[in-house]
Amino acid sequence: MRLQLSSLGFGYQGRAALSQISLEAGGGELIALVGPNGAGKSSLLRLCAGLFEPDTGAAVLDGVAIHALPAPQRARRIAYLPPDGASAWPMVVRRIVALGRVPHLKPLRRLTAEDDAAIDTALDRAGIADLADRPFDQLSSGERARVLLARALATQADLILLDEPTAALDPRHQLGVMEILRAEAGRGALVIVAAHALDLVARYGDRAILMQAGRIIADAPPEQSLSESRIAEVFGVVAPGGIAPTPLRLGD
Repeated sequence: MRLQLSSLGFGYQGRAALSQISLEAGGGELIALVGPNGAGKSSLLRLCAGLFEPDTGAAVLDGVAIHALPAPQRARRIAYLPPDGASAWPMVVRRIVALGRVPHLKPLRRLTAEDDAAIDTALDRAGIADLADRPFDQLSSGERARVLLARALATQADLILLDEPTAALDPRHQLGVMEILRAEAGRGALVIVAAHALDLVARYGDRAILMQAGRIIADAPPEQSLSESRIAEVFGVVAPGGIAPTPLRLGD
């Protein structure tokens, strides 16, 4: 599986959000989009998900423009987790996670044993199996975030896009989510996550794509992208020595 972005440009209501974005990535990578608010991270994720069509350039998945993929195929291949963590109905957790299997269902068919197994696996991996029968609207914000992550995992997509998936979580569950995403990359998926937690990016990311004002400033391993000079340039803060990766993992 190969994702190629070539000279992407995109804007809202006459305002440029992205300009000259080019990158290539493949299965097995965990890539973090890093930058201040308004840098274009969320817009880039939405373009990769096929929710928008670029104004210029192309976003291509295995040789096919993403926005041109038939909707059912796009839904099976791409899992997108937005940052709002919302659900319109007070559904129980298992039913919400089961929505991740909808792209795989044939018309008017019920969930199969394979679907049930994928749902169970997603619940287990997100650490919420004990919440399966709880109404979503009775959960904490951190629990809701993990339910929506499980829904994305249940899709078993080969391109996983997440916008700030750890924002509502405590440190232990932040590490847990990143371990899950690292494992998804390990099984061959391409995982792209927008993140503000630079320490997590340094620990888990294969690449950190540093963005500012809709452009890519750096695309390299975190210890290079998140150097002291670049952090100062983009964020306006001093981080002596930059953000160095550490071997810390959940349970250490």
